[in-house]
Amino acid sequence: MLGDHDAMPTLAVKDLATAREYYEGTLGFSPKMENEEGILYGAGSGAFFVYRSAFAGTNQATAMSIQVPGDAFDAEVAALREKGITFSTFDAPGLEWDDGVATMGDDGQYRSAWFNDPDGNILNVETGMG
Repeated sequence: MLGDHDAMPTLAVKDLATAREYYEGTLGFSPKMENEEGILYGAGSGAFFVYRSAFAGTNQATAMSIQVPGDAFDAEVAALREKGITFSTFDAPGLEWDDGVATMGDDGQYRSAWFNDPDGNILNVETGMG
């Protein structure tokens, strides 16, 4: 069944050069493979694919979540802020916000921060989900 196999996020972008600058230069991902239509990036033990599409940025939900250990979360958020990333907030049951970071649960173990790539794809960095 499909649950026995890895899943790979795919993110639509308008311009591959702009996407490359953002995903490599700003977020620090390294390409594993590329062709004229897209770039496959390694991400921990997984990967994600960025590809050219006229529909880039039309998804209004989280497109990709990047899981980080709890003891690295604050440093990752700080590094993103230093790169000029602005975090988004929104109304959702059970989330408490502090300076763009959401906390959920009685123990506050789940923490997350959402942001957009240059095409409007919604990404987040989070801890406490696994």
